[in-house]
Amino acid sequence: MLTLENASFGYGTIKICHDISLNVQAGEVVCLLGRNGMGKTTLLEGLVGLNKQFGGRIVCSGIDLLGKPAHARARQGIGLVPQGRRIFPDISVRDNLRLGTLAHYAQCQPVPETVFECFPILADHLNQKGNTLSGGEQQMLAIGRALAGSPKVLLMDEPSEGLAPLIVDTIGELIVRLKDRGLAILLAEQNLSFALAMASRGYVLEKGQIVDSGDVTSLQSHQVVRDYLMV
Repeated sequence: MLTLENASFGYGTIKICHDISLNVQAGEVVCLLGRNGMGKTTLLEGLVGLNKQFGGRIVCSGIDLLGKPAHARARQGIGLVPQGRRIFPDISVRDNLRLGTLAHYAQCQPVPETVFECFPILADHLNQKGNTLSGGEQQMLAIGRALAGSPKVLLMDEPSEGLAPLIVDTIGELIVRLKDRGLAILLAEQNLSFALAMASRGYVLEKGQIVDSGDVTSLQSHQVVRDYLMV
């Protein structure tokens, strides 16, 4: 579904992520582990075309995305739930979600019912501005906005960050349902227990490079994971 081959990403002339190779298949959750500042966000944003790619290949559903702009990658089926939510605070929940449909359509469309099946609480707040929601509700809105674009591959950047345990459980249950529906999910996380509960395998990122990969059991023995992520 999504394959990277020796892809590097960064800003201007500076490479942050070097020669990244990984893959995520339909109906699979793959975790990307690493502490802050190791390049997880740079990698995910590079996949959707928000920073510079220095060679290599990104292939989604058989289409090579090298050189394609962000909107073309979204139309190909890559959706991003960014770190820190990044909702539009001064517009309504409804309009935040409708803007998400632009990932798939040339003009805003009605919000797909599947979004409200995932997060029924959003239907009760459609006319509220985004900044009036709780932190957990804003995270639901950020995920709902990505889902409104009908992605085939969902990139999730620290979705458990700053959330109460009950909300983290809700997000985890959703990830399982989305995986079971055939979505490919790449989950970047520092929350080791959450990541390992969601994923079947993963990659460890250290100083912008993949330093280990394997099933979730084997990853727990890596020194970076033991030193920085285990609590």
